[in-house]
Amino acid sequence: MQENSIYAERIEGLRARMTQKELDAVWILQPENRRYLSGFKATDPQLTESAGSLFISERQQVLLTDSRYATEAEKEAAHFELHLVKGELASALAALILETGVKRVGFEEEHVTWRLYTDVAAELDKGATELIPMEGLVAAMREIKDSHEIEALKASARMISTIMGEIIGWLDQGRVERDVAWRIQTLARQMGAEDVAFPPIVASGPNSALPHAVASDRKIGPGEPVVLDMGVKLDGYCSDITRTVFVSEPPPQFKEIYKVVRQAQLKAMEIMRHGVMSNEADGAARGVIKDAGYGEYFGHALGHGVGLATHEAPRVGPLKPVELQAGMVVTVEPGIYIPGKGGVRLEETVLIKEDGVELLTTDANFYQF
Repeated sequence: MQENSIYAERIEGLRARMTQKELDAVWILQPENRRYLSGFKATDPQLTESAGSLFISERQQVLLTDSRYATEAEKEAAHFELHLVKGELASALAALILETGVKRVGFEEEHVTWRLYTDVAAELDKGATELIPMEGLVAAMREIKDSHEIEALKASARMISTIMGEIIGWLDQGRVERDVAWRIQTLARQMGAEDVAFPPIVASGPNSALPHAVASDRKIGPGEPVVLDMGVKLDGYCSDITRTVFVSEPPPQFKEIYKVVRQAQLKAMEIMRHGVMSNEADGAARGVIKDAGYGEYFGHALGHGVGLATHEAPRVGPLKPVELQAGMVVTVEPGIYIPGKGGVRLEETVLIKEDGVELLTTDANFYQF
Protein backbone atom coordinates (compact mmCIF):
# COMPACT_ATOMS: atom_id res chain seq x y z
CA MET A 1 0.00 0.00 0.00
CA GLN A 2 1.40 3.38 -0.96
CA GLU A 3 1.85 5.88 1.87
CA ASN A 4 -0.55 8.45 0.39
CA SER A 5 -3.29 5.83 0.14
CA ILE A 6 -2.88 5.12 3.87
CA TYR A 7 -3.68 8.74 4.65
CA ALA A 8 -6.51 8.78 2.11
CA GLU A 9 -8.10 5.80 3.85
CA ARG A 10 -7.72 7.43 7.25
CA ILE A 11 -9.30 10.67 6.06
CA GLU A 12 -12.14 8.72 4.48
CA GLY A 13 -12.71 6.99 7.81
CA LEU A 14 -12.59 10.32 9.62
CA ARG A 15 -15.17 11.81 7.28
CA ALA A 16 -17.50 8.90 7.97
CA ARG A 17 -17.20 9.57 11.70
CA MET A 18 -17.74 13.28 11.10
CA THR A 19 -21.03 12.47 9.39
CA GLN A 20 -22.10 10.35 12.37
CA LYS A 21 -21.39 13.27 14.73
CA GLU A 22 -22.97 15.78 12.35
CA LEU A 23 -19.75 17.74 11.93
CA ASP A 24 -19.15 19.73 8.75
CA ALA A 25 -15.40 19.96 9.37
CA VAL A 26 -12.71 19.27 11.96
CA TRP A 27 -9.75 21.26 13.23
CA ILE A 28 -6.78 19.04 14.17
CA LEU A 29 -3.98 20.47 16.29
CA GLN A 30 -2.59 17.56 18.34
CA PRO A 31 0.76 16.55 16.80
CA GLU A 32 0.09 12.79 16.86
CA ASN A 33 -3.36 13.19 15.28
CA ARG A 34 -1.93 15.64 12.76
CA ARG A 35 0.76 13.15 11.74
CA TYR A 36 -1.67 10.21 11.69
CA LEU A 37 -3.94 11.96 9.19
CA SER A 38 -1.42 13.83 7.05
CA GLY A 39 2.11 12.47 7.51
CA PHE A 40 3.33 15.90 8.65
CA LYS A 41 6.02 15.01 11.20
CA ALA A 42 6.71 18.33 12.91
CA THR A 43 6.27 18.43 16.67
CA ASP A 44 5.12 21.43 18.66
CA PRO A 45 7.91 23.36 20.43
CA GLN A 46 5.55 23.89 23.38
CA LEU A 47 1.84 23.84 24.20
CA THR A 48 1.34 27.47 23.23
CA GLU A 49 3.37 27.26 20.01
CA SER A 50 1.98 25.06 17.26
CA ALA A 51 3.75 23.70 14.18
CA GLY A 52 0.45 23.66 12.33
CA SER A 53 -3.22 22.72 12.09
CA LEU A 54 -5.27 20.52 9.79
CA PHE A 55 -8.66 21.66 8.53
CA ILE A 56 -10.66 18.82 7.02
CA SER A 57 -14.15 19.17 5.59
CA GLU A 58 -16.17 17.03 3.20
CA ARG A 59 -14.28 18.38 0.19
CA GLN A 60 -11.16 20.06 1.57
CA GLN A 61 -8.04 19.00 3.44
CA VAL A 62 -5.81 21.91 4.35
CA LEU A 63 -2.58 22.13 6.34
CA LEU A 64 -2.01 25.53 7.92
CA THR A 65 1.57 26.17 9.02
CA ASP A 66 4.19 28.90 8.83
CA SER A 67 7.40 29.46 6.90
CA ARG A 68 9.49 27.49 9.40
CA TYR A 69 7.82 24.24 8.29
CA ALA A 70 6.90 25.00 4.66
CA THR A 71 9.48 22.70 3.04
CA GLU A 72 8.68 19.74 5.28
CA ALA A 73 4.93 20.29 4.87
CA GLU A 74 5.15 20.27 1.08
CA LYS A 75 7.13 17.03 1.11
CA GLU A 76 5.40 15.12 3.91
CA ALA A 77 1.78 16.16 3.34
CA ALA A 78 1.70 16.56 -0.44
CA HIS A 79 -1.94 15.42 -0.54
CA PHE A 80 -2.97 18.43 1.59
CA GLU A 81 -3.49 21.96 0.35
CA LEU A 82 -0.84 24.10 2.04
CA HIS A 83 -1.77 27.47 3.57
CA LEU A 84 1.17 29.46 4.92
CA VAL A 85 0.18 31.53 7.94
CA LYS A 86 1.87 34.94 8.10
CA GLY A 87 0.01 36.35 11.10
CA GLU A 88 -1.89 34.71 13.94
CA LEU A 89 -3.06 31.11 13.53
CA ALA A 90 -6.44 31.94 15.07
CA SER A 91 -7.17 34.59 12.45
CA ALA A 92 -5.98 32.43 9.53
CA LEU A 93 -7.96 29.41 10.69
CA ALA A 94 -11.12 31.42 11.33
CA ALA A 95 -10.86 33.08 7.92
CA LEU A 96 -10.61 29.67 6.26
CA ILE A 97 -13.58 28.35 8.22
CA LEU A 98 -15.73 31.36 7.37
CA GLU A 99 -14.69 31.18 3.72
CA THR A 100 -15.88 27.57 3.44
CA GLY A 101 -19.21 28.35 5.09
CA VAL A 102 -19.23 25.32 7.40
CA LYS A 103 -21.43 25.57 10.49
CA ARG A 104 -20.27 22.83 12.89
CA VAL A 105 -16.50 22.42 13.34
CA GLY A 106 -15.10 19.77 15.65
CA PHE A 107 -12.06 20.69 17.74
CA GLU A 108 -9.75 18.82 20.12
CA GLU A 109 -10.95 20.10 23.46
CA GLU A 110 -8.21 18.21 25.32
CA HIS A 111 -5.42 19.89 23.38
CA VAL A 112 -6.56 23.40 22.43
CA THR A 113 -5.65 26.01 25.03
CA TRP A 114 -8.36 28.30 26.37
CA ARG A 115 -6.63 31.34 24.88
CA LEU A 116 -6.49 29.82 21.39
CA TYR A 117 -10.09 28.63 21.65
CA THR A 118 -11.39 32.04 22.65
CA ASP A 119 -9.33 33.77 19.94
CA VAL A 120 -10.77 31.50 17.24
CA ALA A 121 -14.29 31.67 18.67
CA ALA A 122 -14.15 35.47 18.71
CA GLU A 123 -13.21 35.51 15.01
CA LEU A 124 -16.01 33.07 14.22
CA ASP A 125 -18.59 35.34 15.85
CA LYS A 126 -18.59 37.15 12.52
CA GLY A 127 -20.44 34.16 11.06
CA ALA A 128 -22.71 31.41 12.35
CA THR A 129 -20.06 28.72 12.94
CA GLU A 130 -20.02 26.67 16.13
CA LEU A 131 -17.00 24.90 17.65
CA ILE A 132 -17.97 21.41 18.86
CA PRO A 133 -15.78 19.21 21.14
CA MET A 134 -14.72 16.13 19.15
CA GLU A 135 -14.51 13.87 22.23
CA GLY A 136 -11.57 11.81 21.04
CA LEU A 137 -12.77 11.26 17.48
CA VAL A 138 -9.29 10.74 16.01
CA ALA A 139 -7.90 9.08 19.15
CA ALA A 140 -10.55 6.38 18.75
CA MET A 141 -9.41 5.77 15.18
CA ARG A 142 -5.83 5.38 16.36
CA GLU A 143 -6.74 2.61 18.82
CA ILE A 144 -6.79 -0.05 16.10
CA LYS A 145 -3.44 -0.25 14.35
CA ASP A 146 -3.16 -1.04 10.65
CA SER A 147 -0.47 -3.34 9.23
CA HIS A 148 1.94 -0.45 8.58
CA GLU A 149 1.64 0.72 12.19
CA ILE A 150 2.04 -2.79 13.60
CA GLU A 151 5.27 -3.32 11.69
CA ALA A 152 6.58 0.05 12.90
CA LEU A 153 5.65 -0.80 16.49
CA LYS A 154 7.31 -4.21 16.25
CA ALA A 155 10.53 -2.62 14.99
CA SER A 156 10.47 -0.06 17.79
CA ALA A 157 9.83 -2.80 20.36
CA ARG A 158 12.70 -4.91 19.04
CA MET A 159 15.08 -1.98 19.32
CA ILE A 160 14.14 -1.10 22.89
CA SER A 161 14.29 -4.77 23.92
CA THR A 162 17.87 -4.92 22.62
CA ILE A 163 18.75 -1.74 24.50
CA MET A 164 17.21 -3.16 27.69
CA GLY A 165 19.41 -6.25 27.40
CA GLU A 166 22.50 -4.10 26.84
CA ILE A 167 21.75 -1.96 29.89
CA ILE A 168 21.07 -4.93 32.17
CA GLY A 169 24.35 -6.55 31.10
CA TRP A 170 26.23 -3.30 31.79
CA LEU A 171 24.51 -2.40 35.06
CA ASP A 172 26.54 -2.76 38.24
CA GLN A 173 26.68 -1.65 41.85
CA GLY A 174 27.71 1.98 42.19
CA ARG A 175 26.31 3.13 38.86
CA VAL A 176 24.58 6.51 39.10
CA GLU A 177 20.93 6.60 38.04
CA ARG A 178 21.41 9.64 35.82
CA ASP A 179 24.40 8.02 34.07
CA VAL A 180 22.32 4.92 33.33
CA ALA A 181 19.56 7.09 31.86
CA TRP A 182 22.09 8.89 29.68
CA ARG A 183 23.50 5.57 28.44
CA ILE A 184 19.97 4.47 27.45
CA GLN A 185 19.55 7.64 25.39
CA THR A 186 23.01 7.24 23.84
CA LEU A 187 22.31 3.65 22.79
CA ALA A 188 18.97 4.72 21.30
CA ARG A 189 20.71 7.29 19.10
CA GLN A 190 23.50 4.91 18.13
CA MET A 191 20.98 2.26 17.06
CA GLY A 192 19.10 4.69 14.83
CA ALA A 193 16.13 5.79 16.91
CA GLU A 194 14.60 9.18 16.15
CA ASP A 195 14.49 9.87 19.87
CA VAL A 196 13.61 8.27 23.17
CA ALA A 197 9.85 7.94 23.55
CA PHE A 198 10.05 9.51 27.03
CA PRO A 199 12.81 10.34 29.52
CA PRO A 200 14.07 6.95 30.77
CA ILE A 201 13.12 5.99 34.30
CA VAL A 202 16.05 4.62 36.31
CA ALA A 203 14.94 4.29 39.92
CA SER A 204 16.94 2.41 42.55
CA GLY A 205 16.32 1.55 46.18
CA PRO A 206 13.60 3.75 47.76
CA ASN A 207 13.28 5.66 44.47
CA SER A 208 11.89 2.51 42.85
CA ALA A 209 8.73 3.02 44.94
CA LEU A 210 8.02 6.11 42.82
CA PRO A 211 6.27 4.92 39.62
CA HIS A 212 7.46 7.92 37.59
CA ALA A 213 10.71 8.66 39.38
CA VAL A 214 13.20 11.05 37.77
CA ALA A 215 16.74 9.69 37.42
CA SER A 216 18.91 11.25 40.12
CA ASP A 217 22.50 11.29 41.36
CA ARG A 218 21.79 8.30 43.59
CA LYS A 219 24.18 5.35 43.29
CA ILE A 220 22.78 1.84 42.92
CA GLY A 221 23.33 -0.23 46.03
CA PRO A 222 23.68 -4.00 46.57
CA GLY A 223 20.52 -6.12 46.58
CA GLU A 224 18.12 -3.28 45.98
CA PRO A 225 15.53 -3.12 43.20
CA VAL A 226 16.31 -1.01 40.15
CA VAL A 227 13.32 -0.14 37.96
CA LEU A 228 14.31 0.45 34.33
CA ASP A 229 11.50 1.89 32.19
CA MET A 230 12.40 2.97 28.65
CA GLY A 231 11.18 3.42 25.10
CA VAL A 232 12.28 4.72 21.70
CA LYS A 233 10.63 6.38 18.73
CA LEU A 234 11.23 4.72 15.39
CA ASP A 235 9.42 5.86 12.22
CA GLY A 236 7.26 7.93 14.56
CA TYR A 237 6.09 4.95 16.64
CA CYS A 238 6.88 4.42 20.30
CA SER A 239 7.90 1.45 22.38
CA ASP A 240 7.66 0.90 26.13
CA ILE A 241 9.27 -1.75 28.31
CA THR A 242 10.08 -2.08 32.02
CA ARG A 243 12.23 -4.50 33.95
CA THR A 244 13.15 -4.51 37.62
CA VAL A 245 16.65 -5.84 38.22
CA PHE A 246 19.01 -6.46 41.13
CA VAL A 247 22.78 -6.13 40.84
CA SER A 248 23.24 -8.69 43.64
CA GLU A 249 21.09 -11.07 45.68
CA PRO A 250 17.89 -9.26 46.74
CA PRO A 251 16.30 -9.61 50.19
CA PRO A 252 13.50 -12.20 50.58
CA GLN A 253 10.71 -9.59 50.60
CA PHE A 254 11.66 -8.28 47.18
CA LYS A 255 11.99 -11.79 45.79
CA GLU A 256 8.43 -12.37 46.93
CA ILE A 257 7.18 -9.05 45.52
CA TYR A 258 8.89 -9.76 42.21
CA LYS A 259 7.23 -13.17 41.93
CA VAL A 260 3.80 -11.69 42.69
CA VAL A 261 4.18 -8.96 40.06
CA ARG A 262 5.32 -11.46 37.43
CA GLN A 263 2.39 -13.78 38.25
CA ALA A 264 0.00 -10.83 37.95
CA GLN A 265 1.43 -9.90 34.56
CA LEU A 266 1.20 -13.46 33.22
CA LYS A 267 -2.36 -13.84 34.55
CA ALA A 268 -3.49 -10.70 32.74
CA MET A 269 -1.83 -11.69 29.46
CA GLU A 270 -3.38 -15.13 29.73
CA ILE A 271 -6.93 -13.74 29.48
CA MET A 272 -6.32 -10.79 27.16
CA ARG A 273 -7.77 -11.23 23.66
CA HIS A 274 -10.33 -9.71 21.31
CA GLY A 275 -13.65 -9.17 23.10
CA VAL A 276 -12.32 -9.14 26.68
CA MET A 277 -13.12 -5.99 28.64
CA SER A 278 -10.14 -3.89 29.69
CA ASN A 279 -11.19 -3.91 33.35
CA GLU A 280 -11.28 -7.72 33.31
CA ALA A 281 -7.59 -7.79 32.39
CA ASP A 282 -6.81 -5.18 35.03
CA GLY A 283 -8.87 -7.08 37.59
CA ALA A 284 -7.06 -10.35 36.89
CA ALA A 285 -3.68 -8.79 37.65
CA ARG A 286 -5.02 -6.75 40.56
CA GLY A 287 -6.58 -9.88 42.08
CA VAL A 288 -3.24 -11.70 42.16
CA ILE A 289 -1.59 -8.74 43.89
CA LYS A 290 -4.46 -8.30 46.35
CA ASP A 291 -4.51 -12.01 47.26
CA ALA A 292 -0.80 -11.78 48.05
CA GLY A 293 -1.50 -8.97 50.51
CA TYR A 294 -0.15 -6.08 48.43
CA GLY A 295 -3.38 -4.67 46.99
CA GLU A 296 -2.92 -1.21 48.48
CA TYR A 297 0.50 -0.90 46.83
CA PHE A 298 -0.71 -1.16 43.22
CA GLY A 299 -2.20 2.25 42.52
CA HIS A 300 -2.07 2.73 38.76
CA ALA A 301 -3.84 1.10 35.80
CA LEU A 302 -2.56 -2.16 34.32
CA GLY A 303 -1.64 -0.54 31.03
CA HIS A 304 -2.27 1.86 28.18
CA GLY A 305 -2.26 2.04 24.41
CA VAL A 306 1.01 2.66 22.55
CA GLY A 307 1.39 4.16 19.08
CA LEU A 308 2.45 7.57 17.83
CA ALA A 309 2.30 8.53 21.52
CA THR A 310 3.69 6.49 24.39
CA HIS A 311 0.43 6.87 26.29
CA GLU A 312 -2.71 6.80 24.17
CA ALA A 313 -6.10 5.10 24.10
CA PRO A 314 -7.20 2.60 25.18
CA ARG A 315 -6.59 2.77 28.90
CA VAL A 316 -6.40 -0.70 30.45
CA GLY A 317 -7.56 -0.08 33.99
CA PRO A 318 -10.45 -0.39 36.43
CA LEU A 319 -12.20 2.79 35.21
CA LYS A 320 -14.11 3.46 31.97
CA PRO A 321 -13.76 -0.08 30.61
CA VAL A 322 -13.55 -0.69 26.88
CA GLU A 323 -13.66 -3.87 24.86
CA LEU A 324 -10.21 -4.97 23.75
CA GLN A 325 -10.10 -5.43 19.99
CA ALA A 326 -7.75 -7.17 17.60
CA GLY A 327 -5.21 -4.65 16.37
CA MET A 328 -4.87 -2.75 19.63
CA VAL A 329 -1.33 -2.43 21.00
CA VAL A 330 -1.19 -2.01 24.78
CA THR A 331 1.16 -2.38 27.71
CA VAL A 332 0.78 -4.85 30.58
CA GLU A 333 2.62 -3.35 33.56
CA PRO A 334 1.54 -4.32 37.07
CA GLY A 335 3.61 -3.05 39.96
CA ILE A 336 3.98 -3.08 43.73
CA TYR A 337 5.46 -0.01 45.41
CA ILE A 338 6.35 0.03 49.13
CA PRO A 339 6.91 3.67 50.22
CA GLY A 340 10.38 4.26 51.65
CA LYS A 341 11.59 0.78 50.68
CA GLY A 342 11.26 0.23 46.97
CA GLY A 343 9.11 -1.24 44.25
CA VAL A 344 8.87 -3.68 41.37
CA ARG A 345 7.26 -3.08 37.97
CA LEU A 346 7.36 -5.36 34.94
CA GLU A 347 6.07 -4.22 31.57
CA GLU A 348 5.53 -5.81 28.19
CA THR A 349 3.96 -4.30 25.09
CA VAL A 350 1.53 -6.66 23.38
CA LEU A 351 -0.63 -6.81 20.26
CA ILE A 352 -4.22 -7.88 20.92
CA LYS A 353 -5.29 -10.72 18.62
CA GLU A 354 -8.45 -12.77 18.18
CA ASP A 355 -7.13 -15.63 20.32
CA GLY A 356 -4.70 -13.95 22.70
CA VAL A 357 -1.76 -11.56 22.65
CA GLU A 358 1.46 -11.36 20.69
CA LEU A 359 4.48 -10.07 22.57
CA LEU A 360 6.15 -7.15 20.83
CA THR A 361 8.80 -6.58 23.49
CA THR A 362 11.04 -9.56 24.17
CA ASP A 363 10.10 -12.06 26.86
CA ALA A 364 13.59 -11.94 28.36
CA ASN A 365 15.53 -10.66 31.36
CA PHE A 366 13.13 -12.08 33.94
CA TYR A 367 14.20 -13.73 37.20
CA GLN A 368 13.01 -17.19 38.21
CA PHE A 369 12.97 -16.78 41.98
